[in-house]
Amino acid sequence: MGRLDGKVALVTGASRGIGQAIAELFAAEGARVACTARTLEEGEHKLLEGSLARTVERIRAAGGEALAIPCDVSEYENCERAVAEVRSRFGPLDVLVNNAALTYFVPIADYPLSKWHRSLAVNFHAPFYLAKLALEDMLPRESGAIVNISSGAAIGPGRGPYSPEVQAFLRGATLYGAEKAALERFTQGLAAEVFAQNVSVTCVSPSQVVATPGAVHHHLVKDEHDPRGEPVAYMARAALLLATEPCEKISGRVTYSQELLREYGALERARGIGAERGGSGYSKI
Repeated sequence: MGRLDGKVALVTGASRGIGQAIAELFAAEGARVACTARTLEEGEHKLLEGSLARTVERIRAAGGEALAIPCDVSEYENCERAVAEVRSRFGPLDVLVNNAALTYFVPIADYPLSKWHRSLAVNFHAPFYLAKLALEDMLPRESGAIVNISSGAAIGPGRGPYSPEVQAFLRGATLYGAEKAALERFTQGLAAEVFAQNVSVTCVSPSQVVATPGAVHHHLVKDEHDPRGEPVAYMARAALLLATEPCEKISGRVTYSQELLREYGALERARGIGAERGGSGYSKI
C-alpha cells in the first residue's frame, strides 16, 4: 500500500529537478500524477535538460500513472485549463504541489519591469491561482493537501541556511527571496482559513542548495553528486510527508527538508535513496 494510493496529485515545474523527483515519488506511492511545466519535449529548453515527456515516461516505465500537461502557470486561464484537464482525466484533486519557479538574478536598480511582473506571476500569483482552483475540489470533500516549495532565500542574505558562496549569489535574488517570504506567509494564512475543512497547507525549503540542473548551470554545485548540494530525494520525501500527514498534525508548517526528515526519522532513508539513485528516479519506496 502506497501513502498516496487512490489520490490525484498535481505537481508544477515537474520537467526536472525537485518537481520531477516529487512527481516520480508520488507516483511510486500510488498517486495518479498530473505533471505541468512549460517544457513538453526534450531540447525545448535552451539551457537545461529535462521535460514533461521524460518525467511521465519514467513514471510509466516504473509502473505508475502520469499525465503531461504543458502549462505556463503565470496566467490564470492556463491554470484553469490545466486543472480542468486533470479533473477530466483523473478526477478531483487531492494534492497540489506548487513547485514551479522562475528566477532572474538581477539587481533591483537594473530590474526590467517585464521580468519583475513575470517573476511575481510565476512565483507568487500562480500558487494562489492553483490553490484557489484546487480548493474547489478539496473543501466540499473536506480533504486535501497543498504543499508549497520555498527557499532559504526567503530570510535574506546573511541569515539563511546556505554557504557564504551561495549567500553572495542570492544577493542578486532580492525579488525571488521576497516572493518566497510572501509564499510562506500565504501558506500560514491559508492553512488557518481551511483547517476546519481538513485541508492542510504547508511549505518546505531545501536545507542546502539542491543539486538540480539549474543549480549546476549557475555553478552553485558541480554536479548532482557534489557533497555541497542536497539530493532532490530529500525534498521529495519531505513533500510526501507534508502531503500525507494528518491535517491537525502538520498544517501551517513552514519548515526545511532535513529538519522535517530528521523529526520523522526519515533522513537516513532519504540519504540512502539519494546516494543510490544520484538524486533522481524512484522505485516503490
